[in-house]
Amino acid sequence: MNTGNYIVSSCVISNQAVKHNGRLLFEAEYTDVSGFLLSAYQLIGAKYPKFYKMDNLAKLGWLAAEVLLKDFDAAKYQPTDISVILSNASSSLDADKRYYDSVQEIASPALFVYTLPNIVIGEISIRHHFKGENAFFVFDRFNADFIANYVSDLLNNQQLQACICGWVELLDNDYKAVLFLIEKEGETPFTTENINKIYSTANE
Repeated sequence: MNTGNYIVSSCVISNQAVKHNGRLLFEAEYTDVSGFLLSAYQLIGAKYPKFYKMDNLAKLGWLAAEVLLKDFDAAKYQPTDISVILSNASSSLDADKRYYDSVQEIASPALFVYTLPNIVIGEISIRHHFKGENAFFVFDRFNADFIANYVSDLLNNQQLQACICGWVELLDNDYKAVLFLIEKEGETPFTTENINKIYSTANE
């Protein structure tokens, strides 16, 4: 089904690699996720000191959005015209576990801030000044049908013009981010089939 909306950009971060629109940007060999995320941040050349304060889930989503939006002209839309819809399987469990560990001595407010999964949306929205509808959903596994239907409804019926959507999953040293930028004009139809095709590259 063609929804009249299009995938104009995609970013996949998994297996120590970052891809933009199917093109490998770089690979880095790290056994720990923190080292890989820091390496990715440095390699994309971002200058955003707050990055160092984020938990790993927020860093992963923020980095994926940074790559996804590198050619995006947000100025053509109002901030309220752009939404962010994300999902994963583990919610904020990675930060929850780290916060619980800190409670055994002195509870860490810096960790507590990230014990909600939608904080990653907040970090992306603050960085790019997005003010449209946002939501974070938790599923057992990646659900392309839901993403296609939910985001299409937002764009077709809620007068939104663009949406950043997809999957941002991180728990311990396992991670995977697959983000899509959806607009109303483009070449690749925003369909379940095309979403799954891009998501499958995260396993390569």
